[in-house]
Amino acid sequence: MTTTILAVIGAQTATAQMTAVGEGEGALNIVAWAGYIERGETDPAYDWVTKFEADTGCMVNVKTANTSDEMVALMNEGGFDLVTSSGDASLRLVAGGKVQPINIDLIPSWSTVDDRLKDASWHTVDGVHYGVPYMWGPNVLMYNTETFPEAPTSWNVVFEEMDLPDGATNKGRVQAYDGPIHIADAAHYLMFHNPDLGITSPYELNEDQYKAALDLLRTQRTLVSRYWHDAFIQIDDFKNEGVVASGSWPFQVGLLQSEGLPIASTIPEEGATGWADTSMMHVDAEHPNCAYKWMEHSLSSNLQSDLSVWFGAVPAVPAACTDGRGLQTAEGCTANGLDDFDKIAFWTTPVSTCEQGDCVPYYRWVSDYIGVIGGR
Repeated sequence: MTTTILAVIGAQTATAQMTAVGEGEGALNIVAWAGYIERGETDPAYDWVTKFEADTGCMVNVKTANTSDEMVALMNEGGFDLVTSSGDASLRLVAGGKVQPINIDLIPSWSTVDDRLKDASWHTVDGVHYGVPYMWGPNVLMYNTETFPEAPTSWNVVFEEMDLPDGATNKGRVQAYDGPIHIADAAHYLMFHNPDLGITSPYELNEDQYKAALDLLRTQRTLVSRYWHDAFIQIDDFKNEGVVASGSWPFQVGLLQSEGLPIASTIPEEGATGWADTSMMHVDAEHPNCAYKWMEHSLSSNLQSDLSVWFGAVPAVPAACTDGRGLQTAEGCTANGLDDFDKIAFWTTPVSTCEQGDCVPYYRWVSDYIGVIGGR
C-alpha cells in the first residue's frame, strides 16, 4: 500500500459497519462490467439473478460500465448500491470516501474465499475490508486463427509494426484498450524487452520509465484501427471490420468462439496484466440489506461457477471449480488461469509515492493517454 493512498484514507472517518442484515428493501442497483450480472436473457444457461430475486425480493437493476474510470464516475454520482470494481478503481473509491467498510461477519461464506484474495491490497486498508472478492483473471491477447495459424508468442503484434503470418501488415488490423490503465500494458511489455529501464511494477513508473511507455504507445497509435472499451463493439470489429489481434477479456473470446468464429487467445511470453474484481458498497447505499444479501449470494450460489465459465475467469471461491454448484470444472478453472495468479500484474491505482520514490500519479496517466489517442 502506498503512503499517498494511506494518507488520504487515514484522514477520513470510517463509516460505521452494519451489525445485522435485515429484510431486503426490494431493490438493488449495481454498476458492473459487461457479462457480470446475467439473468438468462443472453443465454438461458447463465442465470444467477432470477433465484436471488425470488429468494430475497431484491429486484436487481444493472448499469453496465465499460471502464474503471466510468465506474468511479458513476459511484461519484451516487444512486448505486454496489459496484464490481477492478483494482485500478477500488482504492480510488476508498480514498474518495465513496464506499463503506464491509462487515465480513455478516457474510457467512467469507471463509470460502480464496486466501490469496481475502486481504488483497486493492480492497483492504489497515486491516479493514472494503469489499468482497468477485472474480479474477488475465487480460489476454485475442487473435484470429486464420491470420495466426499458431498462437502469437509476444505482445509485439499489437505494439510494433510488422507483417503478420498471413503476409499482410498489422497496421490498421489491431486494437488497444481505451483506458489509461493500458499504459501499464506498455510498461509490462517493456519490463521484459527493456530491462535496463528498471521497471519492477507496471503501475509504479518514474519519469523515464513512464516516458518510455508513452513512446511505445505512440508507436502503437499508428497501428490501431480503434481503441476499444465496449466489449460488444470489439466483438463486432473482429467479426466484420478485419481486426485480427488485440488485448481483450476472455468474455469476448468465449462469445466469438460460441458463434464458431476462428478466434483464440493466449498469454504471450511477457505475461499479462489482469484484474481482480471486488463487490464494493456505496457509502450511501439505499438498499444495504439487499446489498449484503447479494454479496453472500455472490459467494454461495451458482454465480461463482457459472460466471467463471461465461466470462472465462477464475472464481473468487476455489471450491466453485469442483463442487458441482454450476457449470465449471477443475479443468476449466485451470484453463482460465487458476494456477497463474503469481504471473499476473493485477490492476491497481498508480500514485505519486511508491517504493522507488517518486512515481507518476494516475491523473497524469489519464491526461497523457488522452493525448496519445489524439496523436500527441
